[in-house]
Amino acid sequence: MSLQEKSSAVVIEEGYRGTNDTEPRRSVSNDRTSNATSSLRRRFLSLSHVQPSQIDEDNESEFVSEAGDIGDRALHSNRHSESGSICLFPSEDVQLQTYGLWGRDPVTSKAISPVTPLPEEIISPLSTGVIISEDKKPENTTRLPKLLEYGSCMTHLAVFGILGVLTRYLLQKLFGPGVVGVTSDKTILYLDLPSNMVGSLLMGWFGVVFKVDLSYVSDYLVIGLTTGYLGSLTTFSGWNQKMLELSVERHWVFALLGFLIGLYLAAYSIIFGVETAKGFRQILERNSVCGITSSRRRWRVDSFKRHLVALAVLLLMLSSLRSISGILLREEFNSSSSEAQLWLGCIVGPFGVWIRWLLARLNGRGLGKTGLLKWVPFGTLIANVSAACVVAALSTVKKAHNLFVHVNTTTCDIVATGIQFGFLGCLSTVSAFIAEFNAMRESKYPWRAYAYAMATICTSFGLGILIYCVPVWTRAYK
Repeated sequence: MSLQEKSSAVVIEEGYRGTNDTEPRRSVSNDRTSNATSSLRRRFLSLSHVQPSQIDEDNESEFVSEAGDIGDRALHSNRHSESGSICLFPSEDVQLQTYGLWGRDPVTSKAISPVTPLPEEIISPLSTGVIISEDKKPENTTRLPKLLEYGSCMTHLAVFGILGVLTRYLLQKLFGPGVVGVTSDKTILYLDLPSNMVGSLLMGWFGVVFKVDLSYVSDYLVIGLTTGYLGSLTTFSGWNQKMLELSVERHWVFALLGFLIGLYLAAYSIIFGVETAKGFRQILERNSVCGITSSRRRWRVDSFKRHLVALAVLLLMLSSLRSISGILLREEFNSSSSEAQLWLGCIVGPFGVWIRWLLARLNGRGLGKTGLLKWVPFGTLIANVSAACVVAALSTVKKAHNLFVHVNTTTCDIVATGIQFGFLGCLSTVSAFIAEFNAMRESKYPWRAYAYAMATICTSFGLGILIYCVPVWTRAYK
């Protein structure tokens, strides 16, 4: 690697800090007094001498793959900022969307090349609010011990994961045959379609546009809201299983249309979420910029005491949710009610969220020491495919319950469905999947988005046919 390439790599790795061979690094005290406009100028001007061929492959692939989540890798990497707080998302202080080196113009929504300085109207104080916040995190932010960091992340994920399970259930009931009647188990408009659309839309709001603002309050809040709540609100395994159930009845065209319509609606939902959130943010900035800044400072969790208070509140919420779920599960289980599936799902759901968060550390790493295929989010891919396969296996078990003479079929159905809905529904996700899909689609290589979607869907569906459809066909399960 040449000296110029090494210099470019250092500039990119440090998050566009605005240093190059011709401009000396600014001291910490000067950085504290510089405003957001000059900081943004330095970051983009520092890349004006970097050739696209040196940065468009490896680094863009890594950042695009990390658009959904990077899991616990942030807790034991060099992603801590100088202030001591955790930087859980790559380049989030520079770009509106974490789409690697190719950001989006918040005004025109066109791609901005990193080798091209930003126009004056984009660098203006009003429009930079979408890209970078004017108030930086305080320098005295407390860095938590590693064990407490993990505990806080796990607690946030568990609480928000249970809330995501409850919301998904309510949306199923609302849009299902019992109330509105839009979705059904027998049509291409599967039961989890509304929750996947709502979760993808909210991902555009809180996982893209307002993610930086939420991180100023608490990085753990961002993890809980995006990975925990939105990841559990949406489910890929349920989507895949409904298409398998259509296929087992030989409705192949409906299954194909179900995948295409589901992917299109989820992809459009996140685009709609990003656009509406950007418009709402512009309204807020024009009316009360100072109010937003003061509100963020007031609610910022930036001290050890505040971290402990937040953790205590969440632990109290978690114990309450699990206690209520356990009591209701016992009552509904004894009466063999279908509601028992929900409460069992709430109890086992957090385990699925935790595993998915840990798997997300594989995103942006690639294969082997060379980092082959860095653009593929292997963590999300493994979580979705594995959850879809286990859901298919449990569905096969439920179909074959007549073979188990000494097993209570009602109990077997409740346990299997509760694990499917809770644990496996939280292990798989559409919100992170569609965020990664959208990031790839708007990068320099849009074909990667469709290759990634095809790999996820075809692998899950193909293995599901072997696990679920073939046994049902060959053994004539009812």
